[in-house]
Amino acid sequence: MSLDAAESKPHQRLSAHLAPELAAVNELIRARMASKHAPRIPEVTAHLIEAGGKRLRPMLTLAAARLCGYQGPYHVHLAATVEFIHTATLLHDDVVDESGQRRGRPTANLLWDNKSSVLVGDYLFARAFQLMVEPGNLRVLEILSNAAATIAEGEVLQLTAAQNLSTDEDIYLQVVRGKTAALFSAATEAGAVIADADTAHVQALFTYGDALGISFQIVDDLLDYWGSDATGKNIGDDFRERKLTLPVIKAVAKADEEERAFWSRTIEKGKQQDGDLETALALLAKHNALEDTRTEAIAWADKAKAALSVLPDDPIRTMLHDIADYVVARVN
Repeated sequence: MSLDAAESKPHQRLSAHLAPELAAVNELIRARMASKHAPRIPEVTAHLIEAGGKRLRPMLTLAAARLCGYQGPYHVHLAATVEFIHTATLLHDDVVDESGQRRGRPTANLLWDNKSSVLVGDYLFARAFQLMVEPGNLRVLEILSNAAATIAEGEVLQLTAAQNLSTDEDIYLQVVRGKTAALFSAATEAGAVIADADTAHVQALFTYGDALGISFQIVDDLLDYWGSDATGKNIGDDFRERKLTLPVIKAVAKADEEERAFWSRTIEKGKQQDGDLETALALLAKHNALEDTRTEAIAWADKAKAALSVLPDDPIRTMLHDIADYVVARVN
């Protein structure tokens, strides 16, 4: 292995390992996001899909299929399906959250409008369903269609849970499984199923994707308060948007009456004042909420890595293991 390869990040090594298949996925995405009658569809889609994302979810599908010995062409279709579902949810999320920036660039709803973002997201969901049908595998269709429904359900649950101090860690986990982990686990499970892997390997890759997705989202929520140059996020965005994420849930669980009144005013009622973010950060530190959240993210990453133990010894398995470490290394 070259020095550059050894020093690269694990998702970059996996991308290089899967380069021919990823190129085929990108070509299929470009072909299927075209529209003869509505030029705004490829304009909006290209703005987001070509914004430099890691393609982590489609890579997980390709990796799972390869790890299970798949030799056919349809893992490419499933990987493109996963990316279309992911992109559609991002378009819809930015409208719901009234976001103005994603990956350091203006969001589609800001550059065009909310109607365009919602309708193009709908188009991508439709394209995803067309793609997932083509392999002719009913089990794969069930996995991916269930994931699409679970994602929507998780987003709706978040609407009611995000600004309610009664939201506990169980409800938070349910939201995270819906909005993030469902697509990770569907990506890995579908890759195994299309390869006709045995039940133990399918279950292992499902568990890996589920745990990796949960760890990934917990870390994202933690970095909103911890801070990282890698995310492009401003510290406290979730606080300003009144999102009740795991660090705050942990602090609220230990809050005294005065502290709970603070969280109620800022999160539930949205009556934020200058200096409130600093107070929030002080309360998170007082109750060790950030470190406890980090510990939880590491535990889920460890569960993801443990699930891989039954799978064949292969460079891809090593890279998947390293990706789980990398997800939590962002907060070291």
